[in-house]
Amino acid sequence: MNVFEDVKSKKILIVDDEPEIRNMIDGFLRKEGFFRIFQAGSCGEALTACRTEKPDITILDVMLPDGDGFALLSSIRRFSQIPVLFLSARGEDEDRLLGLGLGADDYMVKPFLPKELVLRLLAILRRVYIPPMDEPHPIFNLGSQTVDLNAAVVRREQGELTLTAKELAILVKLYENRGRIVTSDSLCQAVWGDDYFGYENTLMVHIRRIREKIEATPSSPVYLLTARGLGSN
Repeated sequence: MNVFEDVKSKKILIVDDEPEIRNMIDGFLRKEGFFRIFQAGSCGEALTACRTEKPDITILDVMLPDGDGFALLSSIRRFSQIPVLFLSARGEDEDRLLGLGLGADDYMVKPFLPKELVLRLLAILRRVYIPPMDEPHPIFNLGSQTVDLNAAVVRREQGELTLTAKELAILVKLYENRGRIVTSDSLCQAVWGDDYFGYENTLMVHIRRIREKIEATPSSPVYLLTARGLGSN
């Protein structure tokens, strides 16, 4: 089995309270070559499926009949680190931040393009299950704090703050191009690979979270700046 076939053989759990949406997603995933697909319509069903079927990735709605997807993800994280892609009608930044902060790998908003969902799903599966070769990363200072890209932490007087995989990828790209403007497209490609279409809003959520970790005043950044219409530097 080659790498492409191996990704398509991963088990996918679709969690949504609307059977029509579950079946629609199931249908176009099967057309794309996925065949190990499971469905759940509630938090309870999803937790049972996660324990019994042990899916490799979950597509998770936020609004469910017996709870919300955020609480469900917290419950899943007590026994599993499977990647999660939120698919929700709730598109406010606060919801994106909450979902990503709880450990979700991506956050999409309904209505959505089926092809975009497939591309994002593939991007997550490739990142998680076909990891690149590890390479040493630099350590540098920003004022009184130290950013250790090798250990993926920011060391401050108050203690250490851990960088997520996506925050790390963004900072590595910015460090490699320090002193130069980096376009949002370049950052998206560095984080999500060639299938980066539609990630611009998600990128800005990650930028906000990075500023909270490296800036004394995130709303008035000194180190991670945005050049409107161009990108970050």
